[in-house]
Amino acid sequence: MSMIPPRPIAAGLRDSCYMPHVITEPCIGTKDTSCVGVCPVDCIHPSKNEPDFATTEQLYIDPDTCIDCALCVDECPVKAIFQQEDVPAEWTKYIQINLDYYKNKG
Repeated sequence: MSMIPPRPIAAGLRDSCYMPHVITEPCIGTKDTSCVGVCPVDCIHPSKNEPDFATTEQLYIDPDTCIDCALCVDECPVKAIFQQEDVPAEWTKYIQINLDYYKNKG
């Protein structure tokens, strides 16, 4: 199986407002972890074995770890994952929600 080569990502993205990929509203309450299983760099959290899985509403992509391979996009059964520039207008608030999840964990 060939993997899509990653695009280089600058360090410290968490402090900017750029997200390679964003998990949006359809993930709320679903938290299907199919995307976690295909991620080659383990950037989608919380996974089922993490303590905060039961208490979070959705999954989140770590912008500092994501290599922008897009494997998660097709794997998501509820079509909740988008590249930042493709996030539908009604879900743009999820860009900041994803950033804040990791900023608050830091």
